[in-house]
Amino acid sequence: MSIKINDKAPDFKSKNHLMEDFELSKNIGKDNIVLIFFPLVNTGVCFKELCTLRDSLHDFDNLKAKVIAISVDSPFAQKLWVEKEGFNFTFVTDFNKEISAKYGCQYDELAGLKGVAKRSAFIIDKNGVIKYAWVSEDSGVLPNFEEIKKTLASL
Repeated sequence: MSIKINDKAPDFKSKNHLMEDFELSKNIGKDNIVLIFFPLVNTGVCFKELCTLRDSLHDFDNLKAKVIAISVDSPFAQKLWVEKEGFNFTFVTDFNKEISAKYGCQYDELAGLKGVAKRSAFIIDKNGVIKYAWVSEDSGVLPNFEEIKKTLASL
């Protein structure tokens, strides 16, 4: 399944890094949402990507956007990484590999691991509609954060 701009965002339920229930539909309405899928915690490119988000979160706050990071790692591994690096946004586990499948951003295989999320970014507006969709086939390529911010500013 490939997500396109103006599609309704697929809903999902999972656990966040604190083992609390997280449901996308319950977070739609107040702020726009930036979903950031990344392959794996505690890896070099993911570290750079998520530190960039952490260090510029005030920009996303000013644009009325909530950042949610998603990986196939367990919530326990995510929590350790959040605490170690001081990440200041929500992490959601896709341990069962269902969310990335719904969003069409899952590798068949990456470095011998099956079902890892592709580095991807989606903006969901306050009505639950996809307004930005980017999926990379190259796990070493970061999202264009300026393009994401520009899209948010236009909403």
